[in-house]
Amino acid sequence: MNQNKLSSRVQTLIKSAVAAAALPVIFIYIMIAKPDYKIMNAMGHIVVPVAGAVGDIVTWPVRAIGNLISNIHELANLRTENEELRVRLDAALADKNTCDVAIAENQKLARELDIIHSSPYKTVLADIIHDTSAFHHNTFLLNKGSRDGIAPGMVVVSTDGTLVGIVIDAASGFTRVRALTDSDSNIAVRIAGSEVYGFMTGTGGTYPIMGFFSDPEFEPTLGIKVVTSNISGILPAGIIVGEMTRDNHVKVTPVSKLSRVMVLQFDTTHEYK
Repeated sequence: MNQNKLSSRVQTLIKSAVAAAALPVIFIYIMIAKPDYKIMNAMGHIVVPVAGAVGDIVTWPVRAIGNLISNIHELANLRTENEELRVRLDAALADKNTCDVAIAENQKLARELDIIHSSPYKTVLADIIHDTSAFHHNTFLLNKGSRDGIAPGMVVVSTDGTLVGIVIDAASGFTRVRALTDSDSNIAVRIAGSEVYGFMTGTGGTYPIMGFFSDPEFEPTLGIKVVTSNISGILPAGIIVGEMTRDNHVKVTPVSKLSRVMVLQFDTTHEYK
């Protein structure tokens, strides 16, 4: 039923358009065949508006297609502009990231220089070039050696000044360092802020263990700092080693997290074994 009504309306519109289109033709015929100006004037008031409306109806698809093409061109231009802006934004972000990396590196170098200048010892900066850890033996190599003034027994610290190992061998162009976690590592330490001494021994695992406290009644608390002691006459005193965890273990700086370290040069009266 609805389809019949729609079809009837379409037919009516078509007939009206045809009739409207015929009016100008009739008007022109009258002008040529019987030029009666009164009739022409009367019909002119009808034909001109109708012809304008018919013109609008006839040209509407053309105008619509023209507008569509114009919109398509405008959309293409917007997409091109967006792509150009995206490229410029990516380039700006890349430049920002490069600047951020450079700033972070400069800040790191500034901290290292501060530590070097504040250290009572002459300091050699070195890069970790190889980790030779195997089983319970945790050692690593540095790209500096005896020609740079490094000798066995010197301590190796991170760039923030935390102890990470002790030099056990120094060739001309490289150095081998024993990490604090090595099973052969055994150094004299002290509980920071106290006169409680002890020894920290490597276990070959993640954390060394603290033992043999000079005060048998001392009970370490979690997080308390541990520093080096010079009671053995081998190590300089007061270098941060780590902090106490559970079961008298000490959390130290993992060598795997480091790429650059500092070797503190000092006169060693005993060769570290």
